[in-house]
Amino acid sequence: MVDKPHLDEEALAELRDVMEDEFDVLIETYLSDSADRINTLHRALVAEDNEMFTKSIHSFKGSSINIGAPLLGELCLRAECAGRNGHLDEAGQVLDRIESEFRTVSDLFQRLLNA
Repeated sequence: MVDKPHLDEEALAELRDVMEDEFDVLIETYLSDSADRINTLHRALVAEDNEMFTKSIHSFKGSSINIGAPLLGELCLRAECAGRNGHLDEAGQVLDRIESEFRTVSDLFQRLLNA
C-alpha cells in the first residue's frame, strides 16, 4: 500500500484557517456522513448493486481527500476501481480495510476536536 498518513496536517491547518469557528462542525458532519456512506456501501454489496456502490464510494473518496484523510481516500479509490470493474467481492474486501481506517481517522478527529 502507498505510504499515506491517516491525516494530512497541512490540509487540516488550511481547513481550520478557512472554516474558523465552523471547523468542528465540518469534522462532525464528515464523520456522520461517512458513517452513513459506509452503511450505504454495505447495502450496495448485499444488493450486488455496482452503480450504488461506485457512486457512494466515489463520494466518500472525495470527501475523505478533501477533509485531509489521504489513506482513507486511497482505500476508497481502490474500492471504487474494483466496483467499476464489476468486482464487488474485491470491493467488499477493501471495504473492511476502509472501515478499519475510518475508525482510526474518527479517533484522531475526536482527539483533535477535544484538544
